[in-house]
Amino acid sequence: MTAGVETMARPVLEVSDLHVRFPASRNWLGRPTSHVHAVNGVTLRVRAGRSLGIVGESGCGKSTLAQAIIGLAPYEQGRVAIDGQDFQAAQGREKRQLRQKMQIVFQDPQSSLDRRLPVWRLISEPLHIRGGHSNAELHAKAEQLATAVGLRPEHLDRLPHEFSGGQRQRIAIARAISTDPDLMVLDEPTSALDVSVQAQIINLLLKLQRERGLAYLMISHDVALVRHFCDDVAVMYLGQIVESGPAEEVLGDPRHPYTQTLLAAAPSFASPLPTLAEVRTSELPNNRKLPAGCFYKERCGKAAAGCEVPQVLQRLGAGARCARCHLAQG
Repeated sequence: MTAGVETMARPVLEVSDLHVRFPASRNWLGRPTSHVHAVNGVTLRVRAGRSLGIVGESGCGKSTLAQAIIGLAPYEQGRVAIDGQDFQAAQGREKRQLRQKMQIVFQDPQSSLDRRLPVWRLISEPLHIRGGHSNAELHAKAEQLATAVGLRPEHLDRLPHEFSGGQRQRIAIARAISTDPDLMVLDEPTSALDVSVQAQIINLLLKLQRERGLAYLMISHDVALVRHFCDDVAVMYLGQIVESGPAEEVLGDPRHPYTQTLLAAAPSFASPLPTLAEVRTSELPNNRKLPAGCFYKERCGKAAAGCEVPQVLQRLGAGARCARCHLAQG
């Protein structure tokens, strides 16, 4: 990773002004009377062979954003494009082809894998759905994919519960790469694993990225992991991207007050406990009614004149760095 350098590789994923909301209450006719505003105007881009990390506190909309991108959650406004093609506008065969270009690895492989199926069937199921393969061909392909992720082919007739947590996540990764996707969404892929196993899974993902030119969109609470794994980072707050750019720049010199608070709250041997307690005294606002002006102003210790108006994500200098704060330019 090289900070401040934008690769000219093709954009695999382009998200423009994405909005996702869910009904929070309904009247006696079943019509929504209030909504949860989960994602509020997110724009981002991931290029081939690069990784973008989405960080933010619980409830900020990270996982909902990932699900909307992959097609598991509906969005009412905005655009998601895969290799330049509008995913929502696609129909029939075209949409099926776009689905094959992106896959997701969930947080908990024990709940995301069907416990009734043998592992070779789990790995090859996306190819089975596509059609045109015999069982022998699917088994052979599953063996190739298992080898690629560090699993022993002779164990593929076992059921998922016969494997450890790290092995099950390898099964999920093998399943995800079975369709040769361009984009993989990683939703907290290591948070359910032991620390030593986390490192093995991260190294596997980096190896697959080098070999296959994969683009990754990683959702994570672990700032240290994102710093190590991702080329770029986007910090999310109340459904908005508040700061984005090269990971080393954003995490090394945060410019938005929320990014500064988020990094200060990350556990560190160098930080005294009183400092950590101070930044945890407030909670994420209710997202049924969005704040007027800057979304962060009620929790921000630097709030000043100008924060009462909506903030836009503006570029800082000549690089790729952006922040949604009028004070960040200074």
